[in-house]
Amino acid sequence: MKSIRTKLKLNNQQKTLMAQHAGYSRWCYNWGLSLWNAAYIHGYKPNARKLREVFTNQTKPLYPWMKNLSSKVYQYAFINLGEAFKRFFKGLGKYPKFKKKGKHDSFTIDNCGKPIELNGWNHKLPFIGMVKTYEPIEATTKKITISRQAGDWYLSCSYEFHSHTTPKKTDVIGVDLGVKTLATLSDGQVFESVKPLQKFEAKLSRLQYLNRHKEVGSANWKKAQQKIARLHRKVANIRKDALHKLTTYLAKNHGRVSIEDLNVSGMLSNHKLAKSIADQGFYEFRRQLEYKCKWYGSELVVVDRFFPSSKTCSRCGHVQDMPLHLRTYDCPECGLSIDRDLNASINLRNAVGSVVNACG
Repeated sequence: MKSIRTKLKLNNQQKTLMAQHAGYSRWCYNWGLSLWNAAYIHGYKPNARKLREVFTNQTKPLYPWMKNLSSKVYQYAFINLGEAFKRFFKGLGKYPKFKKKGKHDSFTIDNCGKPIELNGWNHKLPFIGMVKTYEPIEATTKKITISRQAGDWYLSCSYEFHSHTTPKKTDVIGVDLGVKTLATLSDGQVFESVKPLQKFEAKLSRLQYLNRHKEVGSANWKKAQQKIARLHRKVANIRKDALHKLTTYLAKNHGRVSIEDLNVSGMLSNHKLAKSIADQGFYEFRRQLEYKCKWYGSELVVVDRFFPSSKTCSRCGHVQDMPLHLRTYDCPECGLSIDRDLNASINLRNAVGSVVNACG
């Protein structure tokens, strides 16, 4: 399965319709959570199916405005509530909370079991009608989710994707992630870091400073909050774009991609580098690389996090301490002088054979 998410081009009437459906989904979710809590207190064992039956037969007829909105919205609201409780009981998430207006507004609809065809720039959605996107989409899906972020609406869905193996330029490549540079490859290529948060940090701080005395909930406060949210979205989009380009290049053109099993949470405990590390998106890099290697017929090799890739000489194997301020590896044994990150990436490439043999 492959997922896509794209921005919708809506007029004011369509935006109002989307907001109404999102509010309908939020209302049903909160109603179901409230009833679930009450039933649990009185010794009952509720589930999503029972809640939906009570809502359909007793509660929905009391609210005529619900007839003007898609009935699929409340059905998926109860499904999502049931999934939230399943994750909680399995220890995978926290206890479900009530949803608030303006935070993570979204709703899901389907076509009553029939596939939804998305072709080109204009798309006919069940009950919603025709909507436009800023980019063409070719997909057949069973359901779609529409969500709001920073005042704009987005369409997301999953569809079947037939993976294919692409021709490889290199059999094995080592990738060393860093703070000053996003990635250094063992063949000498360097992908510079975009550092989106660092670029817009001053502007973000200014917007937050100007918003400090505005009354919470006022019109001016909402406008300021939307400006801040849009800037956060811009920062996230720049970071994701850089990571997508890098991971796609690695997965398409290399048979085996060797990376280090980084302890990201431990690295973030370093208060001097935490902001720079978070700005790079190391976890997102590995997540994207994992599924893209499957798409394009590549193999992802993860080297143990305790492997001394930065401390080992890539020529003779000599190991020495390498503080972070040293950017060049100078080997006293063989005389090799090489960039620190390039040396680490070559060691990660050379470690592929031992990792594969150990697994085999």
